Amino acid sequence: MAAKFLKIAVVYFVTGVLLGLTMGITQNFSFTSVHAHINLLGWVSLALIGVIYYCYPQAGTTSLAKAHFWLHNLGLPIMQGALFIMLLTGNHSMAGVTIAGSLMLVIGVILFLINIFKNVSDVKDVPFIKNNAM
Repeated sequence: MAAKFLKIAVVYFVTGVLLGLTMGITQNFSFTSVHAHINLLGWVSLALIGVIYYCYPQAGTTSLAKAHFWLHNLGLPIMQGALFIMLLTGNHSMAGVTIAGSLMLVIGVILFLINIFKNVSDVKDVPFIKNNAM
């Protein structure tokens, strides 16, 4: 799962950068919260999770990791897409969709927490650290 998390993180990175570029060119910064969430919850968080799963492969191969991946990567685009539409149109009828996406993401993050507590015990479990004295 480490590679999947890292690859999707890069997709969010490019998306966030392109949205930021568009806002800068148009001088319309009304989508700043969408831009920030895509960068933080997409690029930064998923890249860190990918690195964690690389360091602790026993955690990255669980059904919890797979469920987290799908909940996070369905919830975030739903949440941010609905928020984007609300900001674009000024119509708040998409608030329920934004909340549904947010809940999916939160449940995924809770599964990540459970997975880490169940499957990560010590820094000595990291494969590339085992061979070096620490």
